[in-house]
Amino acid sequence: MKTKFAGSAVPLNVWQVRERIEYEFYRLLEDEGESIILAKRTGRCFPPAERQLAEAGLSDDLKFILLVESKCISAAYSRARASGPWQFVPSTGRLFSLQNNHWKDDRRNLELSTEAAVKYLKKLHDIFGDWFLAMAAYNTGEVHIRKAMREQRVDDYWKLHYATETMRYVPRIIASKEIFSQPDKYLGVAKADLYPPLDTEVVTINVKEDRRHLAAVAEEFGTYFLELKLLNPEIRKDYLPRGTHQIKIPRRPDNGCPMSCDKADEPR
Repeated sequence: MKTKFAGSAVPLNVWQVRERIEYEFYRLLEDEGESIILAKRTGRCFPPAERQLAEAGLSDDLKFILLVESKCISAAYSRARASGPWQFVPSTGRLFSLQNNHWKDDRRNLELSTEAAVKYLKKLHDIFGDWFLAMAAYNTGEVHIRKAMREQRVDDYWKLHYATETMRYVPRIIASKEIFSQPDKYLGVAKADLYPPLDTEVVTINVKEDRRHLAAVAEEFGTYFLELKLLNPEIRKDYLPRGTHQIKIPRRPDNGCPMSCDKADEPR
């Protein structure tokens, strides 16, 4: 069997490579219910990533990193303080202009964090010239991977010994591609069963008072607090502070914009 990822051959003829990938493959299938839900989520979280990867000229396969990093959960948060669908830690998020303060965390915004992930992955690939090493560096940091490569005198990810998490990381992404690119084959999930992308639009809100509760904003746009929070996971608080903000709302008729908002020029 021949397998490729991002245009590179996966050396399944090497015994330890095949066993590492098979281990992740069967672990993913172990909890069928969770894998079915994850497959369904791809219908909603993959399209923006696919679009942005294509625009950057990067392989569509890189979208499977989302499944391993966060299970396509925008509000995912780790013990290492990594946040969002692409799991940026605060320092790396700042390097790629992801705003993070007491009321807002852009790392949770799928489109903004995908834009940052595309830039970061491109940078890592420029450094290592190899997608397997680039993904390992995305997981644990480029400095650590370079140090391990020097000490072990190898330039091949599949020959590199490192922390268990990083050794499992790339095989898990490759196993995810195999399963979730064919959910009908492995999980009995047809394309029609995937959660469809939500029909939303982005509007600009001008808040002139100290703060405006999201329940009041939701009411203006004919929606409700919970839906507004789910559509805008980057908003940490229950309000918008004074200033100008762009938020997602359910798409409405062209004339449905209240006086306090303007439709944004470009979707986010």
